[in-house]
Amino acid sequence: MTEQSQKILSDFQIRKSWGQKRAFRAWLRRELEGAGWTVTEERGRFSGTNVIAGDPEKAEVLFTAHYDTQAVLPFPNFITPRNMGVYLLYQLLIVVVMFFVVAVVSFCSALIGYMAELPTLAAMLPGWLVCAFCIWWVFFGRANRHTANDNTSGVVTLLESALTLPPELRDKACFVFFDNEERGMLGSAAFARKHKRVKAEKLVLNFDCVSDGSSIQFYPTSALKKDETALVRIEGAFLPQSGKTVEVVRGFGFYPSDNATFRRAAGVCALKKGKRLGWYMDRIHTDRDTVFQAENISLLTDGIRRMLAETACPERGGTRHA
Repeated sequence: MTEQSQKILSDFQIRKSWGQKRAFRAWLRRELEGAGWTVTEERGRFSGTNVIAGDPEKAEVLFTAHYDTQAVLPFPNFITPRNMGVYLLYQLLIVVVMFFVVAVVSFCSALIGYMAELPTLAAMLPGWLVCAFCIWWVFFGRANRHTANDNTSGVVTLLESALTLPPELRDKACFVFFDNEERGMLGSAAFARKHKRVKAEKLVLNFDCVSDGSSIQFYPTSALKKDETALVRIEGAFLPQSGKTVEVVRGFGFYPSDNATFRRAAGVCALKKGKRLGWYMDRIHTDRDTVFQAENISLLTDGIRRMLAETACPERGGTRHA
């Protein structure tokens, strides 16, 4: 990895507060501009600040990743992209646990209120406060200090690719670092509103959590699944290496990230496989998010360069060197 990527891992894993984001953006901009990129920032009141290297309107492919990080939680964000039932069951379990805690607090406070003859509102207040605190913590709680996979890995993938991309390929690429994905994909939504043609027409590859898993998987949108030429192009560019597999998922699959904002996009992630669960992702949003497999980043940056060095060849249904 480059010296710049090492610095992100050592100095910039926390990018949650306004000040932390501002410091990271200033450093990121200096590094990209120092490497010859034209860098712009797009700001919004609620969407935060997106950092853009290159011209999204002229680029052939957009490579994206969110740079904001999340609050530390006692449980991971457990994702099973090919098993919707398990994914929804896990989300429901979290909600049930939260409401159980609220119910216990509410019952105890109501009992105390009844014995002390307190007004009903005063007796119910502790339960409401606990519920509000749980919701507040998810979005605004103490920053997770360990974000190797989510999403320092995606940021490093983009930066490594931008810094090492040959000058003759740069006009084909645009690298976009989104803000506020963790608050509901606000950054990518603002970007899509401003760049409507990009949202509707451009190929977008979004890298989110790509450093903890043996399989690099691409989850295309329904529109992209219909473009076999584009899927073959992705497969021809991103090749297995160092014991890692690569798959473009053509059947059922979902990936909840900024890729959902765009029509022709694919979410890119690294997954592990369980005997019963199938493919899954764990550890993220907790202090166990410390796994950073550099070989995954190497595979992806090699793939980005290979993809830009090739031009789609529709009449053959494949690719050829430009």
